[in-house]
Amino acid sequence: MKIAVTGTAGQVVTSLIERGTAAWHEVITIGRPDLDLADPASVVRSLEATAPDVIVSAAAYTAVDKAETESDLAFAVNGAGAGAVAQAAKTLGVPLIHISTDYVFDGTLDRPYLESDPTGPTGVYGASKLAGERAVLDIHDNSAVLRVAWVYSPFGGNFVKTMLRLAADRDELGVVGDQVGNPTSALAIADGIIQVATNLVSDSSPTLRGTFHMTVPGDASWADFAEAIFTASAARGGPSASVRAIGTADYPTPATRPANSRLDCALIARVHGVTLPDWPTSLDEVMDRLQPAKT
Repeated sequence: MKIAVTGTAGQVVTSLIERGTAAWHEVITIGRPDLDLADPASVVRSLEATAPDVIVSAAAYTAVDKAETESDLAFAVNGAGAGAVAQAAKTLGVPLIHISTDYVFDGTLDRPYLESDPTGPTGVYGASKLAGERAVLDIHDNSAVLRVAWVYSPFGGNFVKTMLRLAADRDELGVVGDQVGNPTSALAIADGIIQVATNLVSDSSPTLRGTFHMTVPGDASWADFAEAIFTASAARGGPSASVRAIGTADYPTPATRPANSRLDCALIARVHGVTLPDWPTSLDEVMDRLQPAKT
């Protein structure tokens, strides 16, 4: 299977290269300057040249706080850019997998979000990603939108790496304890994407298309996640710190984060057969990569 992926260096993209290649798929990544989501003509031109079996729309504007003052750019990339990728997939007659986010919800529910729950983003980033979802599904009905959340990996910058870096210099860290979600490894996300891609390429059933939630089982607060990171790090001889749970109000940010980012993933398990490993298991895999055993 030939998989064309928008973006070249993100956590999900890098994980897809690794997992896809290991599974004997050809993974072609395309990014700037050849493909610029703010330039729809470049999107169509670049993707058509790859002649893929399936397209994964992974590139996005992801600066959540900066988006509050760069709304035009966020919507150009995450909204119109996503639509351009969908148009390219439609022109080529191939399935599209579009990566979205929990930020399309306002985070006020007291249970994990279903795909059918009303959306209500509280910031520009979430609103721009929701615009992208709608553009994709309006333009190309051979598409699956996958909402992911709290992504980390051995690659790039992420919460796990930040915690380990801070713990190297501090004995105690204040970490938000009143936001809850599903810490999800990009490696697990890549495995799920490959399974969905395989299904879309081999089966034209409308049931396999639409919007799906795809995170790992089990939830945690950021403070819980930090404690697990430090426990895993200490077991490997790495840096550790004690965690002091703080409230969201004690760590103000330009963009409002959802208090509840938990996503119900029963639909993708039932329809696509995708069930990712729980977050402690995924964390161990990433920690083994970041802090390999000394010999």
